[in-house]
Amino acid sequence: MVTLLHIDSSVLPGEASASRSVAAAFRTAWEEQHPEGTVIHRDLAADPIPHITADAWSAGYTAPSERTPEQSAAFAAREKLIEELEQADAILIGAPMHNFSVPSTLKTWLDNVLLLGRTAGESPSAQSTPTIVVASRGGSYAPGTPREGFDFVQNYLEAVLHRTLGLDLDFIVPELTLAPRNPAMSELIPLYEASRNRAFEDATTKAKELAERLAA
Repeated sequence: MVTLLHIDSSVLPGEASASRSVAAAFRTAWEEQHPEGTVIHRDLAADPIPHITADAWSAGYTAPSERTPEQSAAFAAREKLIEELEQADAILIGAPMHNFSVPSTLKTWLDNVLLLGRTAGESPSAQSTPTIVVASRGGSYAPGTPREGFDFVQNYLEAVLHRTLGLDLDFIVPELTLAPRNPAMSELIPLYEASRNRAFEDATTKAKELAERLAA
């Protein structure tokens, strides 16, 4: 029985959020392939994780027998998040662009699960776990666009998720999501629609391919 860890971080609910909608399409296709599987869903907007504290951070580098009561209490919540990461057979993350980077709630989750010597280091404990990130954005930051250098979502997540945590990372990128609501972007609506359709197709295809890969 396989486990999918599903992280949402958009502040927008339901279909108002491109990252939630595309991630939901992935999850639906995944559950069709794994009806008996387990999904651990964390909605970081509805149920934010507390920012990492000095006690939670220092406890990660202190032997359990030597931790203060405050460190032990702080690390218990952090360890639950780490264990969810380690137990997952696949990971799905909705990461909409907020002011050119990831939402602060997602950054907080990453701060909690990144622990040198366990999830990070020479042998990361979740190494090679297949990970799909839905990196939606209101505009386009593709090579050749005016704001190409303003994308601090994909390069940041590549560094943290792949190079640091060792996850097997893949992206789905719905872009120009503001086009239907911004009159100044109205001429870009056809490009938005094409990007949206491609993202949903990719979500379904990648979910099925991943399910087959894990079943092999």
